[in-house]
Amino acid sequence: MSVLIVIPARYASTRYPGKPLVPLRGAGGAARTLIERSWRAACEISGVDRVVVATDDDRIRDAAEGFGAEVVMTSTNCANGTERCAEAHAALGGGYEIVVNLQGDAPLTPPWFVSDLITGLRADAAAEVATPVLRCDGRALNGFLEDRAAGRVGGTTAVFDRHRHALYFSKEVIPYTSARYSDGDATPVFHHVGVYAYRAQALAACPGLEAGPLEGLEGLEQLRFLENGRAVLCVEVEARGRQFWELNNPEDVPRLEAMMQEMGIA
Repeated sequence: MSVLIVIPARYASTRYPGKPLVPLRGAGGAARTLIERSWRAACEISGVDRVVVATDDDRIRDAAEGFGAEVVMTSTNCANGTERCAEAHAALGGGYEIVVNLQGDAPLTPPWFVSDLITGLRADAAAEVATPVLRCDGRALNGFLEDRAAGRVGGTTAVFDRHRHALYFSKEVIPYTSARYSDGDATPVFHHVGVYAYRAQALAACPGLEAGPLEGLEGLEQLRFLENGRAVLCVEVEARGRQFWELNNPEDVPRLEAMMQEMGIA
């Protein structure tokens, strides 16, 4: 199956305007923008036919073309990254069987997360969309709980059925557990990694699906599929010693930079 990676990026983020152009300093001191780091991560993934940045902002286009990325300009009417990916795929003439939405705020996404995601979608004929989930250790879970206690969104969590089809995604920490965990302990909470693989037909149908109340409340685009009865496969991935975090708030910049320093990511 042919695979296209689209990195949707918009300047006018409600929580963090201009986020794609925020510089992140890696090990060795090199500063690269968030969108460049996300593009570089995408280019490391094997089995992918094409990588593009999709944006509606000239500043992001200019920056992306400056470091060598292919850019697809999309409209300002896209409500979320999924709609931007659908528009970009259509603008390219379609033809790809699987389209991966590698969100531009997750530059630490390991390449095998996406490879496992594509493999999982190919193996489950009932699934129209696939997304990775990572079992939280105590360190990650406690970080989520600390963020929520401080009024910040630290990450999205997911619950799913025995077939690994999603039941719900939330910015709250679910499922509830009263247990306390040490840093290295496995927990029953799964961190949803902000990457999606869509079958082309499912992606094309998304803009026509009705947005439901849960999507509006949570601000999570993947809930549109669930609220319209579409199967979303949760593919459990392994960190293999890699740390992972999205850039959601300005406070996350030093956290990501510290992770890059620790993992030796230049």
